Amino acid sequence: MSAVQALSNDLAAIMADIGRRARAAANILAFASPEAKTTALLAAADAVDTRRDDILSANALDMRAAEHKGISKAFLDRLQLTDKRIDGIIEGLRTIAALPDPVGTVMAEWTRPNGMTISRVRTPLGVIGVIFESRPNVTADAGALTLKSGNAVILRGGSDSVNSTRAIHACLVEGLNAAGLPADAIQIVPTTDRAAVGEMLRGLDGTIDVIVPRGGKTLVARVQDEARVPVFAHLEGICHTYIDASAELQMAIDVTLNAKMRRTGVCGATETLLVHRDVVATHLKPVIAALIAKGCEIRGDATVLSLIPDAIAATEEDWHTEYEDAIISVKVVADVGEAIAHIGTYSSHHTEAIITEDAASVTRFFNEIDSAILLHNASTQFADGGEFGFGGEIGIATGKFHARGPVGVEQLCSFKYLVRGDGQTRP
Repeated sequence: MSAVQALSNDLAAIMADIGRRARAAANILAFASPEAKTTALLAAADAVDTRRDDILSANALDMRAAEHKGISKAFLDRLQLTDKRIDGIIEGLRTIAALPDPVGTVMAEWTRPNGMTISRVRTPLGVIGVIFESRPNVTADAGALTLKSGNAVILRGGSDSVNSTRAIHACLVEGLNAAGLPADAIQIVPTTDRAAVGEMLRGLDGTIDVIVPRGGKTLVARVQDEARVPVFAHLEGICHTYIDASAELQMAIDVTLNAKMRRTGVCGATETLLVHRDVVATHLKPVIAALIAKGCEIRGDATVLSLIPDAIAATEEDWHTEYEDAIISVKVVADVGEAIAHIGTYSSHHTEAIITEDAASVTRFFNEIDSAILLHNASTQFADGGEFGFGGEIGIATGKFHARGPVGVEQLCSFKYLVRGDGQTRP
C-alpha cells in the first residue's frame, strides 16, 4: 500500500468514526430535555463572553494569514470577528436558547370519521453536516441551532478560519459538558484536508442525514453535484431591489443604500437595482448619487449611462453576477411587469425587494416572483435567520423541498405521524 493510499484510508477511518459518534450523540439528543439544551446554550454563551480575548486572538491569526494570501475584501469581511460581532454570537446563542423547543411540537391534529386521532409531530433530522468557508460565526449558529432542534452536527470549516472555528467550538463543548450532554453532539473535522469534504458528501456510511454548505459558488456547486445525501443550500445570492413608480424618494435612497452597501459580501446584498421609468427624473440620480458617495461602482443600461457620467456600460454578464463587492448593476424598466420578468430571468431565487406605495404592485410582485424571500419597503439585507427571529441560521435554502429561506430550528426538524385508536380495523 502506498503512503497516499494509507493516508486516504486513515482519513476515511477518522471521518467514519466522527460519523458514528455523531449518530450516537444524535440518538441521545433526540430525547434530551428542553431544560438541558437551554442550559448548554446559555453556558456556551457565557463561555464565548469569558473567552472573548482568546477568540479574538485566534481570529487575528486567521486574518493575518488571509491578508498574506491577498484574499479579497469581501472574504476578509466575512472572516473578521470584532467585539461587536462576538456580542452578536452571544446574543444569538441566548436567543436560540430562549426559543420554544421544536421537538415533539404538534404541527397539526385531526380526527377521522372512524374515531382515530392523527397528530403530525416534529422530530429531529438526525446528523447534520455543515461545510463552510471563512465565516467563523457559522460555528456558533450551526452548533446552537442543531442542538436546539435535537440534532448532532459535524462542522467542517475552511482552512482560512481554522483557529477561530476551534476557539468558538471549545465554548460550545463547554456548554454541552455543563449540561451533561454528549460532547460529540457538536464536532469539528480535525483536518483541513479537502478529502474530508468528499467523505462527508458520501454520507459517512449513512450517518449524515443532511448537508448544509455555507460558502462561495464553487463550494456550493461541488456539494450539490457530489452529495449523496439531501442538501439545504443556495448557489448564489443575485438579489434585486425594484423602485416602483410610487416609491417614496427618501425611502428609496435609504433602503437601496442599505441593501447594497451595509455589507457588500453577504448573500442578501442587492446586486441589481431596477427603476421604474416614470421616476427616472426624480429618483434615479439621487439614489445613484448616494451609492457613488459610499464608493459603489455603477454598471448601467443605456438610460443610466445617459444620466450618470460615472456609470460603466452593463453587459449581459452583469445581470448574472453576484458581485460580493461595492458594485451594482442598474436597469430602467417600463413597469412592475418588466421588473418581474427581469428578476424571473436573472434571479437566483434568493431575495428580492420592491419599494412602492402601490398595493397592487406589491401583490403582483409577491405573487409572481418565485424567490425564497420577498420584501416590501425593506432592505434585502434582512435575509437573515436572526432578523427573522430564528436566533440565527444554519444557511439559506432556495430549493423547494422541506426547507426554504433561512434554515432555523423548525427547518432542521422532520415529522412523524402519531395515530391513536381504540380498536379500529380497516374494512
